[in-house]
Amino acid sequence: MRKKKIYQQYAALPFRIEQGLLQILLVTSRETRRWVVPKGWPEKHLKPYQVAETEAYEEAGLKGDVSRTPIAAFEYVKLLDPKHKVNCLVEVFPLRVGNLLDTWPEQSQRRRQWMTPAEAATAVQEKGLKRLLLNFAANPDQADFAD
Repeated sequence: MRKKKIYQQYAALPFRIEQGLLQILLVTSRETRRWVVPKGWPEKHLKPYQVAETEAYEEAGLKGDVSRTPIAAFEYVKLLDPKHKVNCLVEVFPLRVGNLLDTWPEQSQRRRQWMTPAEAATAVQEKGLKRLLLNFAANPDQADFAD
């Protein structure tokens, strides 16, 4: 039996604390319009956390402090086109949002929305991402930010 190749991606987990409550920002995917975290493929000149930070800017117009270490990973099946799917492993880097930009590269292709962790976990389809969101909500201090 041939083992399926797993492709690597890196994601940001955008969050903020508003009036003492944790909020998560999700964006819609371009093709299926489902709720996801900003994520992308590795780039030669960028470290994994920098890819996550770049994707948060491009897909959601976010600037902030990104953790240098991932808090978790999840797997999902990415539809490349109607006939091609690939398995992806996504390492997730918390991003403490400091600035929500009014304009950003993919604003015409996506929606973004703040949600409670429970709302975010309900909105996403990937089981591993649901678990990750709920685990992060239970322990948001797990993010490791360089000061």
